[in-house]
Amino acid sequence: MSRIKELQKSLFAGTTSNARQFGMIFTLVAIVLLFQILTDGLTLNSSNLISLVSQYSYILILAIGMLMVIVAGHIDLSVGSIAAFVGIVVARAMQDWSLPWPVAILFGLLVGAAIGAWQGFWVAYIGVPAFIVTLAGMMLFRGGNQFIGSADTIPVPEGFKVIGAGFLPEVGPNTGYNNLTLLLGLLVAVAIVAREWKVRRTRREMDADVAPMWISLIRVAVPVAVILYAAFRFAGGRVGTSFPVSGIILGVLVVIYSFITRNTAGGRHIYAVGGNSRAAELSGVKLKRVNFLVMMNMSILAALAGMIFVARSAASGPQDGIGWELDAIAAVFIGGAAVSGGLGTISGSIVGGLVMAVLNNGLQLMGVGSDRVQIIKGLVLLLAVALDVYNKNRGRFSIIGSVTRPFRRETPTGPAPTPSVETGQEPAKTPVAG
Repeated sequence: MSRIKELQKSLFAGTTSNARQFGMIFTLVAIVLLFQILTDGLTLNSSNLISLVSQYSYILILAIGMLMVIVAGHIDLSVGSIAAFVGIVVARAMQDWSLPWPVAILFGLLVGAAIGAWQGFWVAYIGVPAFIVTLAGMMLFRGGNQFIGSADTIPVPEGFKVIGAGFLPEVGPNTGYNNLTLLLGLLVAVAIVAREWKVRRTRREMDADVAPMWISLIRVAVPVAVILYAAFRFAGGRVGTSFPVSGIILGVLVVIYSFITRNTAGGRHIYAVGGNSRAAELSGVKLKRVNFLVMMNMSILAALAGMIFVARSAASGPQDGIGWELDAIAAVFIGGAAVSGGLGTISGSIVGGLVMAVLNNGLQLMGVGSDRVQIIKGLVLLLAVALDVYNKNRGRFSIIGSVTRPFRRETPTGPAPTPSVETGQEPAKTPVAG
């Protein structure tokens, strides 16, 4: 086997999931570089990168929850209205009840959980389709936002603004960069190296095939170089700015939810329900509970996204949250999720959201009007998914199938697997964990 084929197999079609996680990242990098050229270097400007994370972190948070909803075979059209409703409720609570802002954040999450329980009850226990329930919720909570806020904006206190408009503080000696941002980038780079080393050690202890060292070096060098470059860019912005706090919140959520979907029985049950709900139920998966928790989780994340947006905007208003559900859904489908459920990853959805964010940001930097930006985004989403589905139906090369393959588990060879209590899947449709 030539080195090129060996590299392709190890990076994109090997048997170790950790060995194949960069396909979609390469796609994102290509788009970034394209706009970097078209905008004469503005795309990777420090101020623009900081603004990009601040502006789209709440959409990416919504994409995390939406991924789990879509994987379970549902759709949620109410997330924008829920985010706006919780934002106005929290702003009003801090203004009228003098709630301290940390307590107000907890209160907002509880409100989101209550809304999610309400919608989850109708979906899981009454059997109303999630599309109808959340369509009703979209109208209900949009009206609630305007009723509570009297169709007016409500300012929030300075402390509350930290979660949406705050940055990592300056500590240590004056290096010309934000030291905490540099340290964060270094820690992430070290984590990538440590993970690759752990994978190699584990496979060696199991007497499994270990990729050549030069391939491991490529797998480590590419993401580490990107992360360190980004860290210097974020750390080198104007004085008073650095990596946004909202980006830290997003990163923590990505780690937590990736672990849940990959390594817990509850996460695998979500994929089992989306892949074949009947088989999952027969295998012991509590279908109603899974659907209930998925809907509740989505509303909690929508509440958090709404509060982050209000904190960044410094006030809550009647126009908050409009169209957010469409951006979150687009991020999930561009990230490789299946319309029928059962397939999709947290990482893929985040990268899909970043693709849409960079596309939107790059077009704005080029001076394209907001009307044409929406047209272009809609056409890109439609054509990309339609072309991919067309190619997959004919067994041809699939862009989404290729770039999401690094996140998939290998289908085992040998005798056909039997449905298990843990996954509840039939052999014909193996779920892909996040």
